[in-house]
Amino acid sequence: MKILVVDDEKRIAKSIKQGLEMDGYAVDIEHDGEDGYNAARAGDYDLIILDVMMPIMNGFEVAKKLRADGNKTPILMLTAKDQNKDIVEGLDSGADDYLPKPFSFEVLGARVRALLRRPQDVLDNILTVRDLELDVANHTAKRAGKDVKLSNKEFAILEYLLRNKNQILSKQNIMTHVWDFDADILPNNVEVFINYLRNKIDKPFPGADPIIQTVRGFGYIVKDEIRKA
Repeated sequence: MKILVVDDEKRIAKSIKQGLEMDGYAVDIEHDGEDGYNAARAGDYDLIILDVMMPIMNGFEVAKKLRADGNKTPILMLTAKDQNKDIVEGLDSGADDYLPKPFSFEVLGARVRALLRRPQDVLDNILTVRDLELDVANHTAKRAGKDVKLSNKEFAILEYLLRNKNQILSKQNIMTHVWDFDADILPNNVEVFINYLRNKIDKPFPGADPIIQTVRGFGYIVKDEIRKA
């Protein structure tokens, strides 16, 4: 899953990014409201963590504009303003949750997990294709009932493929969704991780059809069913 952090305090933003990446999320950072708003509109994010007091456009304004645009991405608002009226303004502007500063990363992480498993998405926490099951909430994978251990990046790629099954995804699609926008990666990195995945979810099951298929010249696809010739 991919998260956008918008906070003008660079030290705090960097700390949040590092903590979330350790939990397996891809994280982008912006440092003012206008850049955050533009990134949220252009990007494909599962969650936005948004500070209130920022230059150019504050967090309340960013949230209001995103909701006016029809953007339904969950928003977790962070701020040193913890009066009831401030919390009410944040929630009324479109935020889904409000966390006063200072906070512990344990609490932030719990709020993030709660928002990412909000009721309308509960059914999407278990992703399946044929005999493969990916439990997004518990970060576990199984094929044919057997546990498959995946790294954070392998899990993120497989989750993206399963959420878009029966669609061809280019290497650029995968890079954009799974890696940070400022990460120094090449399309070959995607190929390497796809091979890692195949060694874990395909090769140990020789009698089963491969989960990940290559569409030459276009990218990769995961299909619900494999049609036999």
